[in-house]
Amino acid sequence: MRRSLSLLTLLSVFLTLFVVGCASKDYVRQQIEPLNDRISKLEARVSALEARPAGGSADEAMKQAREAKALAEEAMKLTKECCGKAEDAAQRAEAAAKRAEAAAEKAKKAFELQQKK
Repeated sequence: MRRSLSLLTLLSVFLTLFVVGCASKDYVRQQIEPLNDRISKLEARVSALEARPAGGSADEAMKQAREAKALAEEAMKLTKECCGKAEDAAQRAEAAAKRAEAAAEKAKKAFELQQKK
């Protein structure tokens, strides 16, 4: 009797673990479905990247770099031209200021001579 009771207890423990411890197919499907979606999206992205030509983006980047270099060189040329023009204008302004000062001195001397008479 004691042996049948322990056997019955052992059988009920295994039966309880089997019924409660197992996941249903629907539960597993619910848990796996988001992972399957993410994996499918990643596989699609990898396929798209692999389908891209290997040298296409590097060639395009080199082309853009050459264009940028040409624009930078043109900007430097224009900057040098503008700096040269600005320096010339500054020199002309200084010369004009000196001539104006000389004219003012002459006018002052003429005025002083006129006052003395």
